[in-house]
Amino acid sequence: MNSNVYRKIMVATDGSEPVKKAVDTAVEVARLSGAKLYAAYVVASGGYTVGHPRDIGWEKAMKEHLSIEGKEATAYVETVGKAANIEVESVLLEGSPAHEIVDFAEKNDIDLIVMGTLGRTGIQRFLLGSVAQNVVRHSRKAVLVVKGFETE
Repeated sequence: MNSNVYRKIMVATDGSEPVKKAVDTAVEVARLSGAKLYAAYVVASGGYTVGHPRDIGWEKAMKEHLSIEGKEATAYVETVGKAANIEVESVLLEGSPAHEIVDFAEKNDIDLIVMGTLGRTGIQRFLLGSVAQNVVRHSRKAVLVVKGFETE
């Protein structure tokens, strides 16, 4: 059953267990609609900057670590997508996660953004913010938020 409603779907992944539920959902929607799936991981820039010249090596190591984590997270999406016989393209972005997700979706004519949420509440949500919430607020594209398990 192919549909023209969704031709390009983007799933934002961080490789975590709760997000795997969003990946499964994105793969199924792509399969049912015959859409291409983009697996996006955002290497958050600036979040690990310490600002001291001797810490430059640490910053570089952290960026490399996050890039490797991103490749592993998107490879998981490719594996799940391949099993469902859908086309998956991995994308590593760098910057503020919500901004990069919205920007990529806009520039690449994405029809649907699928992302997970960790279900954080209270002070943890206040301090960390919510990437999903910011994407929903700022995206002009359709966004499907798949709730993962609640964290302690």
